[in-house]
Amino acid sequence: MRINFSLLLALLLAPLLPLPFAATAQAGRVTVAFPNGLALAMSPLRDAFQSKTGNGMTPLAAATGLIYAKITLGTPFDVFLADDSETPKRAIAAGFAVEGTEFTYALGKIVLFSADPKLVNGAETLKAGAFHKLAVADPKIGPYGTAPLEVMKKLGVYEALAPKLVVGKSLTEAYQSVDYRQVELGFVALNQVVDRKDGSQWLVPQEDYAPIPMDAVLLTPGKDNEAAKAFMDFLKSDEAVKIIHSYGFGTMS
Repeated sequence: MRINFSLLLALLLAPLLPLPFAATAQAGRVTVAFPNGLALAMSPLRDAFQSKTGNGMTPLAAATGLIYAKITLGTPFDVFLADDSETPKRAIAAGFAVEGTEFTYALGKIVLFSADPKLVNGAETLKAGAFHKLAVADPKIGPYGTAPLEVMKKLGVYEALAPKLVVGKSLTEAYQSVDYRQVELGFVALNQVVDRKDGSQWLVPQEDYAPIPMDAVLLTPGKDNEAAKAFMDFLKSDEAVKIIHSYGFGTMS
């Protein structure tokens, strides 16, 4: 694979874009870096956190891998919300995060989705195999890529469907290929389609694939920031859990 180092360097040095929230006077402020898939949920989480604690929050969205690269370059984020559990552990091991502060704030869920309102009818759709192409994320990128393979193997259809798989470089690419009708259906994250009223979808039972934990961790720049500690506590609250659930994620509680 040929790597465009100029593009990679530009991505690493480019600023992460904050979500458009109005600035107000707060007792303290926390900078939270989080994955793109959490963007819709972050607005109500931010509002609830500010209302409850009086602290402000600067939310910055990007891919988990890019956030971690920024952290290693010294970007002073206070809290890191990842879309996996391994990257926060790596941050702790490398000295970029505070040991003992990590916890699972959400669980990812996968859905078999099609823009065709009549195509998806539960597991039977996979067993029948009456389609030409099935989109999945690259298993190399993490659990959102490996989970669909687990589901197909459990249903006993993997070998039959393997020739029909269209592997996306990312979860977003897999979703877009279905949304743009380049393929008939695909495995995507529930949070990507939670508000869609069109098409057809099947929420895959959790017992059909290994859990997809999404972990939070307090970063070294935030270790003495009381607002950062307050946000970590807030994420565990019933109010935060309710918001997270409403945007297509599970939680441990």
